[in-house]
Amino acid sequence: MEIDALVFDILGTLVDEPAGIRAAVREAAPDADADELVRLWQSHVETEQRRIVAGERPYAPSDVLDREAAQLTTKTDVVPKLSPWPDSVEGLAKLAEHHTLIGLSNASRTSLLRINAHAGLRWHQALSAEDAQTYKPDPAVYELAVDLAETKPERLLMVAAHAWDLRGAQSVGLRTAYVARPVGDPPTETDRFDFHADGLADLAAQLAKLRM
Repeated sequence: MEIDALVFDILGTLVDEPAGIRAAVREAAPDADADELVRLWQSHVETEQRRIVAGERPYAPSDVLDREAAQLTTKTDVVPKLSPWPDSVEGLAKLAEHHTLIGLSNASRTSLLRINAHAGLRWHQALSAEDAQTYKPDPAVYELAVDLAETKPERLLMVAAHAWDLRGAQSVGLRTAYVARPVGDPPTETDRFDFHADGLADLAAQLAKLRM
């Protein structure tokens, strides 16, 4: 298997999105049920993204959807700070020793800049779904990475903690690697991904075997 670049999902895969939202909600509404507000926040964003992909709503970037969710849950414009998983920074640095790293996120350009700066994530290039005016799992978003890399889709490896995201990548021919996270979308019995990893160190070890 020849891999030219690793394409990383960010929200949930490299940063703990629910924890960041929960902290912001608790600060803005300390007496509320934080877990319930996090559920409402994420449900609103996911629903609106699906409506946009389905053509039921004009495109709106993720920071707009997050502001809507913030108003819905806390009546404020609070902006969450998303921290990396314990292995994200070191794992990306290790993988970057042998691979080109591309971030591919549903986060808007503005949100992506803020996330990467706060979490200290390392990229050779980061792409936002905003460039395609839609959201994953729309094939147009994954094609951004294919166009950037100027290579065949099967030479790109999509890395995500969400099975739905990997299925979307498969629809345009990308290789796939599932990385387990507490907040991810686990594979079903019918999913067939190229790699299954417990974390980024495990993924790096599996990819190292391909170079032997």
